[in-house]
Amino acid sequence: MTTDTPQVGTTLPELALQPISRTTLGLFAGASGDHNPIHIDLDFARSAGFEDVFAHGMLSMAYLGRLLTNWAPQGRLRSYSVRFAAITPLHGQPTCRGKVVELEDGLATLELTVTLADGTTTLLGDAVVAIA
Repeated sequence: MTTDTPQVGTTLPELALQPISRTTLGLFAGASGDHNPIHIDLDFARSAGFEDVFAHGMLSMAYLGRLLTNWAPQGRLRSYSVRFAAITPLHGQPTCRGKVVELEDGLATLELTVTLADGTTTLLGDAVVAIA
C-alpha cells in the first residue's frame, strides 16, 4: 500500500528493529549530540535508580520517522508529534506501527506507536501526510 491509495484503516508496513544495544546508544548519542549519561553510563544510570542504561526517547522518535518516510517521501510529511509513554530498556526490541485514521482534503492523518516485544507501548504519536 502506498500513499497513492490509502483508506481509513490502512496500516503502514511495520518496522521491526533489532534489540537496542549499548553500541546503538553510543552511536545515537554521537549522532544526536545527546550525551546524557543516563543513556550511556551504567554507573550513572544505577546511581539514578535504574538497573541499566536505557534508550533515548528521540531514538524511538527517529525510528517512527523512518516508518513514515518508508511509506511516503519526506516532502509529503506535514506534521509529526509524539508523546513518550515508557522507557525503552537496553535489549528492548521496538516495533513501529502506523495506521490511517482520517482522510480529508488530500491529507492522511495517522496514529503511530512504538511497542516492545513484551507489549509495552513506549511512544504514541500522530502525523499528517499529503496524499499524492
